[in-house]
Amino acid sequence: MYKVTAKIDGMMCGMCEAHIADTIRKAFPDAKKVNASRKHGEATFLSEQEIDLEKLKKAIEETGYTFVSASVEPYKKRGLFGR
Repeated sequence: MYKVTAKIDGMMCGMCEAHIADTIRKAFPDAKKVNASRKHGEATFLSEQEIDLEKLKKAIEETGYTFVSASVEPYKKRGLFGR
């Protein structure tokens, strides 16, 4: 499992966050725990497979927002108490 963090400029409101989250879900149907934050200027999600960052950039920029950067790191699910 991988955790993807994308830095995005242009989100101003809650609808912007929802728009980015919907865009990610459409571009990557296996995306889980999709979250966008205008305060932090980023969107995060989990994916079973490595994602194509160019596809992510294209999807975000087609919606009118500015894709700044993205990072992908391995994600290990923790147990109930973080062990």
